[in-house]
Amino acid sequence: MPYLHPAPGPQEHPTPKDARITHSSGQSFEQLRQESLQKGTLFEDADFPANSSSLFYSERPQIPFVWKRPGEIVENPEFILGGATRTDICQGELGDCWLLAAIASLTLNEKALARVVPQDQGFGPGYAGIFHFQFWQHSEWLDVVIDDRLPTFRDRLIFLHSADHNEFWSALLEKAYAKLNGSYEALKGGNAIEAMEDFTGGVAETFETKEAPENFYEILEKALKRSSLVGCSIDIRNAAESEARTPFGLIKGHAYTVTGIDQVNCRGQKIELIRVRNPWGHVEWNGSWSDSSSEWHSISPAEQRRLCHTALDDGEFWMAFRDFKAHFDKVEICNLTPDALEEGALHKWEVMVHQGSWVRGSTAGGCRNFLDTFWTNPQIKLSLTETDEGQEECTFLVALMQKDRRKLKRFGANVLTIGYAIYKCPGKDEHLSKDFFRYHASQARSKTFINLREVSDRFKLPPGEYILIPSTFEPHQEADFCLRIFSEKKAITQDVDGNVDIELPEPPKPMLPGQETEEEQQFRALFEQVAGEDMEVTAEKLEYVLNAVLQKRKDIKFKKLSLISCKNIISLMDTSGNGMLEFSAFKVFWDKLKKWTNLFLQFDADKSGTMSSYELRTALRAAGFQLSSHLLQLIVLRYADEELQLGFDDFLNCMVRLENASRVFQALSTKNKEFIHLNINELQGLIPAKMMEETAWVRVSEARKRHPSSSS
Repeated sequence: MPYLHPAPGPQEHPTPKDARITHSSGQSFEQLRQESLQKGTLFEDADFPANSSSLFYSERPQIPFVWKRPGEIVENPEFILGGATRTDICQGELGDCWLLAAIASLTLNEKALARVVPQDQGFGPGYAGIFHFQFWQHSEWLDVVIDDRLPTFRDRLIFLHSADHNEFWSALLEKAYAKLNGSYEALKGGNAIEAMEDFTGGVAETFETKEAPENFYEILEKALKRSSLVGCSIDIRNAAESEARTPFGLIKGHAYTVTGIDQVNCRGQKIELIRVRNPWGHVEWNGSWSDSSSEWHSISPAEQRRLCHTALDDGEFWMAFRDFKAHFDKVEICNLTPDALEEGALHKWEVMVHQGSWVRGSTAGGCRNFLDTFWTNPQIKLSLTETDEGQEECTFLVALMQKDRRKLKRFGANVLTIGYAIYKCPGKDEHLSKDFFRYHASQARSKTFINLREVSDRFKLPPGEYILIPSTFEPHQEADFCLRIFSEKKAITQDVDGNVDIELPEPPKPMLPGQETEEEQQFRALFEQVAGEDMEVTAEKLEYVLNAVLQKRKDIKFKKLSLISCKNIISLMDTSGNGMLEFSAFKVFWDKLKKWTNLFLQFDADKSGTMSSYELRTALRAAGFQLSSHLLQLIVLRYADEELQLGFDDFLNCMVRLENASRVFQALSTKNKEFIHLNINELQGLIPAKMMEETAWVRVSEARKRHPSSSS
């Protein structure tokens, strides 16, 4: 049955207080409305102006759009007229049928609709040309404010509109969603499940009708009873089939809404029926049980009334469930909780959310097909501690969503092919290496890697600890992601890369002249030649010595150390504070340099003289540093080239900066504090200035506690 919305009234439908304000002014909807009322002017939204930039980003309007307020289009505009129903949604000239199908489904859920479309607004008292809507984005609710200027042509709305021309809630909702995604054009093409999730914060599951389980009818019946949003569509094999009409009146590549499911007795047989709606508001199924088919004559008028059967060309129609499975290819269900498809009583689901990024060169490792980089992806540890009641396994659902791809379409971004894999944790509380994945198979994984905004699947695994690895299919592809894990029983998740754990090994002590090797004696002679009698070198002289020595190496790719790099080396090793480097301190640095050189050669896998940025994590760990993925990403941006390679000079600069940073951390640490709050600016030039807005929490390692006198 259609959902009949009550008349506007803030007491009946209070605006949720936990939605984040998004307007650039920092003011809430009510503050902006009161400001406009006090000024006696209608609100104009500078964040989403009434011009072509809000309409299109890759094309020019083919007709002259005129932005008008509802009061300039009709004499007595209404926000909601006679209740918000699925018949209020008629598609305009924008290819966003997927969005309209989701809105139609939303009208069937009173609670969800009241959240998305707050009822503290309208065209009556208090009208100020401002409206607001609320959408779920990546685990939080956002309050999106708009003005009510809408694109028109000859006093008619161009895009989404209601069948009643005096009603404007659906057109304003579409505008708010366009603002959320950057423009109206950004709404072209999509899957209904995407908007369904944004309207509810729910969990998506997709079924192929030809491979659906035997109890598929019961699954859909239960989903609708539990207020899940349900959409369906017919696949296309090529672009030419898009919106092509089948002989039975159905449209290929078009998003429909499932609005009802029921059974009737016809000639002594029980027939399963399903009700579907075309968001165009016309063009319907013409097969059996269609609006004017003869099957309706076989059931009583009372039964027809119970099913709300009409012969209107309004886009909504009944069809036999067997025909539905034969003609539609895909069904998408947005469950308000993961319970919607489960048997038995409702459960209280535990929800864990992880926000992360795939960054080219450091954490964008691609799928398991790319073993050399797969291990560098973000890794999340999942601890399943309690089995389901009466079971030996733990049920959980994993939903991986890539963020803001629709908003980034104007910059050429496409939806990436994504998925995830789940491995048994070997017991180590650290980032798993390449060798682990070389010899261990996954315990579970997403059904497929696919180019959808979100990939979700349900799993049952024995209690224990697991590592979940979200990734793109191809390596080097960048995106932010939101990973949600729903479990029936309490589970614990942990980002394996959570802390910056800097190990500070004891530096080698300088040897006395009588204990030096022949190589060290030759090096002392060279140092004496450059330094003079005082046996100290300036940054300029150090630059000459290091470049002269390192440029003779044929096994490493070396350009040139800069004067600033040498000043940093002196800053690292200078204990007297005079800006000079004496031989004993330089000898300590030279030992470090030999160690770093050997590390560089060890991780130069192809002997090209350069190191892959994906190997940098392991090389830094071998040198005594374990960095969070975020800090590692910033280091790669600073030091790797366009091919994601580091020459030895870049690697050496990185090591010196990290050693300097560890010295700062040591100086700031106190006896009773294990954590130091340090602004990234204090990493002494490690990251370019424009990136220096992040804050790092640095964990002083147990090694430091064991060696409090270390000066490295």
